[in-house]
Amino acid sequence: MNPMNFLVSPAYAQEAAGGTAGAMGGLLQILPFILVFVVFYFLLMRPQQQKQKQLKGQLAALRRGDRVVTAGGIVGVVQRAKEGATEIEVEIAPTVRVLVMRDTITTVLRDVPQAAANDSAPEKRAAKG
Repeated sequence: MNPMNFLVSPAYAQEAAGGTAGAMGGLLQILPFILVFVVFYFLLMRPQQQKQKQLKGQLAALRRGDRVVTAGGIVGVVQRAKEGATEIEVEIAPTVRVLVMRDTITTVLRDVPQAAANDSAPEKRAAKG
């Protein structure tokens, strides 16, 4: 009897006996990767897709007076936005207007802050002191 046959034969016996368990073992090895993908989808990808869809709707509904933030971090007020146009006129300072591509707007701020509310606070503090 050859010593190599003696060492190899138990491996063949295990393979023949555990043929169905091998397929189940392969599934169990892939299962953690599937679970990680599902978690990433629901925690990262799906919320990002919903946020992009919401921003796309807001960009389509831009109107005069909306405050916007561009990808460069410039905050301005929309002065002219035509339906379907790719360029929007934004006022970034008094008497300074620039044309901005609609796709470069990252945030639409609907509420315009009231400057009077911010300016009156220091006067109230000075009057009390």
